[in-house]
Amino acid sequence: MTYLLWHGFRDSVAAHPDRVAVEWRKESLTYGQLDAASDAVAATLASAGIGPGHRVALYTPKTHRSVAAILGISKSGAAYVPVDPHAPPLRAAYILGDCAVTAVVASGDRLEALAEHRDQMPSLRLAIVPDGVPEGDAWVERCDWDGLAPGSERDRQAAVETDPAYLLYTSGSTGRPKGVIITHRNALTFVDWGVETFGVRASDRLSSHAPLHFDLSVFDVYAALARGACVVLVPDQIAPFPTSLARWIGERRISIWYSVPSALVRMLLHGRLGEHRCPDLRTVLFAGEVFPQKYLLEVMRLLPEADFYNLYGPTETNVCTWYPVPRDLDPATTQIPIGAACANTEVFAVDGDDRRVGVGEEGELLVRGGTVMAGYWNLPEKTAEALVRNPSQPAFDDRVYRTGDIVRVGEDGNYFFVGRRDHMVKSRGYRIELGEVEQVLYAHEKVKEAAVVAVPDEEIGSRLRAFVASHDGAILDPEELTSFCLSRLPSYMVPESFDVREELPKTSTGKTDRQALLKACG
Repeated sequence: MTYLLWHGFRDSVAAHPDRVAVEWRKESLTYGQLDAASDAVAATLASAGIGPGHRVALYTPKTHRSVAAILGISKSGAAYVPVDPHAPPLRAAYILGDCAVTAVVASGDRLEALAEHRDQMPSLRLAIVPDGVPEGDAWVERCDWDGLAPGSERDRQAAVETDPAYLLYTSGSTGRPKGVIITHRNALTFVDWGVETFGVRASDRLSSHAPLHFDLSVFDVYAALARGACVVLVPDQIAPFPTSLARWIGERRISIWYSVPSALVRMLLHGRLGEHRCPDLRTVLFAGEVFPQKYLLEVMRLLPEADFYNLYGPTETNVCTWYPVPRDLDPATTQIPIGAACANTEVFAVDGDDRRVGVGEEGELLVRGGTVMAGYWNLPEKTAEALVRNPSQPAFDDRVYRTGDIVRVGEDGNYFFVGRRDHMVKSRGYRIELGEVEQVLYAHEKVKEAAVVAVPDEEIGSRLRAFVASHDGAILDPEELTSFCLSRLPSYMVPESFDVREELPKTSTGKTDRQALLKACG
């Protein structure tokens, strides 16, 4: 019976243990080898008393060993917490402390960097180091990956489908990231739907472009492993370079590609996508941000054998709507839909009085079904704001997720994205709460006022621009502000420019006039 996220992988191991399961650079692991490596991780955790009810973090670059680590954590019954490997140690330590992780899989350099913030992680007692234990301060018990003892099925601990499978931390309006709890049922409902809908088969080679702390990675890894296919990890050294990435797709014989639209746009505009043959590519999935129509049509023209699908869904719901993009798409069309609901999911839009809106009308999109999160970690008030009683079902406690996204209902039942209800924006596929960036700027001793606005950009979705005013005329250096932000935020959340002013404009009610700031951006 398949009811936990890693069970599909278990079945593939039994069916073909010698098939290659994961590739990274020149390294590869067969299903049997990946099973053994993940069993060793599970055994190490079990021997430390770590299992169901615990959280284990990953703070390491994505490699074949990272895949083994998340499977091993799942086998132990614990939930894994992937952290951006490029995040500042201060931010990573906050996440580890916030959800009280008991163990971490961390590269040697990142483990050393975490040592400075050990007081924020009182529950952490074990570190598994994939690239060799550092010689520095042994502030936590450390295990070298190559020295892990072999495990077996006896080390796999019981869990149920409503247990957390993983926590994904997203930008928070309070200035602190918040953890989204995704259960095995939530994740498996999405993965099973994707495997069936896109016909994933054992001969497929799925790219893994998204980092493990980004929800797009869940499909890449688990859909591939559930069908005995191969997941091919995009090396960090290639991902930022569009020409190398476009060439890599063909050389690695990728058949299913999944990424944010901006990755495809960069390959189109700067990577000479049309010059690289990708004969095996049959399915292109994109999600996370709006795909500019003119670029989508050009990418489709350059990849004539592939089917294209627009997927939509915040982290809290996994993918909840989808739209097959037709080959005969009218070039005059200004926007493609986010589509209709996935299986075992219902979506509907409501107005300000929680009444369902009709065709042609706009409203906030609500989502219910098996993919919707369990809640936010240790944030009951935020959870109660996001997961509300279904306004269409007063007879019992049926919960729906308020996305905060405003949509329009099309005549054919497909939904169109209109905009955000709040100040949440998307850049390069990442969800960013502008308030969190502003809170970091306010932490600078010279900053008196701060406001961050998102300037629409066809290539990456939004570019962040910050406006700041200093205390008592103190000099604020944009380079200093950039460095300050980089020490506290992931690079994708750092504003690209800083406009230093004596005062920020105000509305008649005394609030910062964001519209005036947007106009100043041209």
